[in-house]
Amino acid sequence: QVQLVGSGGGSVQPGGSLRLSCAASGFTLATYAIGWFRQAPGKELEEVSCINSVGDNADHADSVKGRFTISRDNAKNTVFLDMNNLNSEDTAVYYCGTYVHSECGGEVHYWGKGTQVTVSS
Repeated sequence: QVQLVGSGGGSVQPGGSLRLSCAASGFTLATYAIGWFRQAPGKELEEVSCINSVGDNADHADSVKGRFTISRDNAKNTVFLDMNNLNSEDTAVYYCGTYVHSECGGEVHYWGKGTQVTVSS
């Protein structure tokens, strides 16, 4: 059974850090590019970070550049999102999703369950 399981969310104070993980089972994650997406209350889903299948090309939304880092361990079928210097605008439900191709962009075919990130003092 194909499954993506996101974890690592929680509540932190502004300026804090979190590490999200997305573990895949039932398929080989190394075949696909994968992105982290988020949806804040009342806002549309947005992609925040993406990394290609081999892990040598990553991109981040302007709003998180310099604060978020996406990485992957294909041997462990897992992708990570390190989030630093968090602020209230980062509060959202975060989802991982695999693209149908090895490079970022295009259709997302597998979605993980969301993990809540709340940044509040």
